[in-house]
Amino acid sequence: MVRTQTDMNGDRLDSRTPLTFPGIAARAAETDATGRIPRENWQEIVDSGYLRLFHPPELGGTGADPLTQSEAMEALARACPGTYWSVTVSALLCAKVIATYGSPSARERLLEPLLSGERLACFAVAETTAGSDSGTLRATVRPAGAPGGGFVIRGEKARITNAPDADLAVVLARRERGPGDDGPEWCLAFVDLLQSTVRRYEVPHMGLRGMPWGGIVFSDTPLGEDDVVPVPIEELSESMAWGWLKNSFAGIGVAEAALAAAVRHAQERISFGRPLAHMEGVQAQLAESRAQIDATRLLAQRAARERAAGRSARALIAMLKIYATEMAVEVVARAVQIHGAAGVTSGHEVERLYRDAQMNVIGGFTTNRLREQVAEGLGLGAAVYQPFDWLAPTGLGQDPAGLDGHPHPAAAG
Repeated sequence: MVRTQTDMNGDRLDSRTPLTFPGIAARAAETDATGRIPRENWQEIVDSGYLRLFHPPELGGTGADPLTQSEAMEALARACPGTYWSVTVSALLCAKVIATYGSPSARERLLEPLLSGERLACFAVAETTAGSDSGTLRATVRPAGAPGGGFVIRGEKARITNAPDADLAVVLARRERGPGDDGPEWCLAFVDLLQSTVRRYEVPHMGLRGMPWGGIVFSDTPLGEDDVVPVPIEELSESMAWGWLKNSFAGIGVAEAALAAAVRHAQERISFGRPLAHMEGVQAQLAESRAQIDATRLLAQRAARERAAGRSARALIAMLKIYATEMAVEVVARAVQIHGAAGVTSGHEVERLYRDAQMNVIGGFTTNRLREQVAEGLGLGAAVYQPFDWLAPTGLGQDPAGLDGHPHPAAAG
């Protein structure tokens, strides 16, 4: 199959040879061990044209087709999941949100630095006491009240990809509304993080260790007029599905890397006079992993086509995120088992991938919460808690013997 795209200089690239990231893959263990993405990784990303794949030429992108985008995401996630997360949050998720909701001047000012690799962005939603439930978020944007106009943002965002290193934050925040303002309660804020009123900190994490992760504290940080975009929360969830798609391809890349490691080990390790690969139980595990990965890839490529075509694929991507990320955990668990004691040794490839796989299940939106949303789509209603008396309809509350051994008052009648 032949597909074409253009590189940063406008030259056409023949995509018979999909993007690969050999240098990034070779440095993956170092990235995990040091907790830092090497400078060489960033240069390899920029040189590859990866940052521009997801956007049309009129916005500075290359207009790559969905299959090319899918193959590139999987290849980078397979090479180094931590690098993949950091880069793709900025170039795909944040840049898509800016392109969708930002004013023409905001797009012109903010997009090119992200697509050139000059700047890095983070998508800040979660807070110290709030995760998937947007109703509990407290960060707030309000008018500055100064003669020059504009806004300020106050609050804290926690457990955010790229927070310690990012130059720009795309923030979901509440909007302080004045009298007569019946606009959306929520807004997106494009925040320059290189200001004295912004404090960042790092948070240690189990997997994706090279990925910068931490928190941001805003202390009445100034925002320009076109840096605040009121958005209904229901509409914003469509754009957030880009993040679920990112996680899904991360799962596929991690699973593919783990399967490759398991196959190599099974071919090389001799046990009881034969390679592990000749054992029926090992063959069954490898075959199951192969089938799961390939099925997930087909679903992911379908979701990418739908999303790139401008159609709402939110429900499809929600199901994909559930299956792809949990599939990766299963595949890596099999790889660990095939490796035996080596697989649980700190620093081993599959030990690293097992930690990385777990992060995809939680990150972006937990799969448990996504299951509730999928169920809502089946007509089961919103997953909202309501008090319910389980005992009264059954009569179990009419126990003739009370806790003190005396007849229950209800039984006396």
